Amino acid sequence: MMNKKFCMYGKMAGTVLGLLLAASVLGGCVDQNQSEKESQSTGAAASAEDDSAEMLLNIDDPEEKAAVEAAKKKVAAMEEEPRIIATSPATADICDRLNLDLVGICKTTISTLPERYENIEQVGTAMAPDMEIVSSLNPDWILSPASLQSDLQPKYEAIDTDWAFLNLRSVPGMYRSIQELGEIFGREEEAEAEVAEFTEFYKEYKDKNKDKEKPKVLILMGLPGSYIIATENSYVGSLVELAGGENVYAGTDQEFLTVNTEDMKTKEPDVILRAAHALPDQVVSMFKDDFETNDIWKHFDAVKDGRVYDLTYELFGMSATFRYPEALDELQPMLYPDSDEDIEKAKENSEKAIKAAEDSEATEKTDDKTLKEATK
Repeated sequence: MMNKKFCMYGKMAGTVLGLLLAASVLGGCVDQNQSEKESQSTGAAASAEDDSAEMLLNIDDPEEKAAVEAAKKKVAAMEEEPRIIATSPATADICDRLNLDLVGICKTTISTLPERYENIEQVGTAMAPDMEIVSSLNPDWILSPASLQSDLQPKYEAIDTDWAFLNLRSVPGMYRSIQELGEIFGREEEAEAEVAEFTEFYKEYKDKNKDKEKPKVLILMGLPGSYIIATENSYVGSLVELAGGENVYAGTDQEFLTVNTEDMKTKEPDVILRAAHALPDQVVSMFKDDFETNDIWKHFDAVKDGRVYDLTYELFGMSATFRYPEALDELQPMLYPDSDEDIEKAKENSEKAIKAAEDSEATEKTDDKTLKEATK
């Protein structure tokens, strides 16, 4: 195939990336810095209170539109339906919503995959797809989350296929990707239905917490044996920002940071949220032990005030999913306890999250290379 180094970046109300495409019909790469743009990506909805959903999802960048059009023409010229592989649960859910057939799908013990794909070949986990299996399926397109691009793109370039990395770091980013995939694969009607669902939700939700005082929030993303800081550029961070919360580590161009607890104390968050990236049963146990044995935590106001909460791992993962309304509902009493009932509800949500994690049979492990890439 020809040059596969074309990259497409979208702009809206700051920046919400859509797809990052390898389009062999186009040469060169748009001269834009991804990390600088992603520093604004997931906060777009929350930072522009008067923006409509239509404005958030409007695709007006000429390079981006040209890339989608080129990919669309290439797919239309194929004699058969494209052979597509979805390498993560989130991308598989999007394909299901768009009524796309797959020849390969990820393996997962954390999420439930769409029933329509239950009998197709599994290609390994999202973070470490088995490239031998992937290649044997002769895919025309591979769809993956953009958070794994740096690790997976070289592997995809080594085989004769096109790929698209979907921006699933925010809800608007997910729907922008849906629009573009719908156009590329001739699923405009399905994509429009999904976008309409988000538009209706956003119109009702965007002013929900508009006049309330913004809580300062520290988000810990746990992995077995360690944890990192989730910024506003992560999916969990984008949900907090969409809800009107203020991330105490906002302003970076990274999704995750490695920070010591002494530095966290200087931020003095009102609320501490704890999420699990992998092996949630081990992560909740790790958090419990650390908060009980690490003396510094007892000096945090959020700990003193009992505002430390665990989040349901199925709702607050690494990628945006269609369950974002549930996630925002879970966050609401944690961030805005307007009554005693809200306080109790926040504690109840946290306890349910811990119970679900303890009962989890998840076996996925975080790839060390991926973690280092995310926090470097």
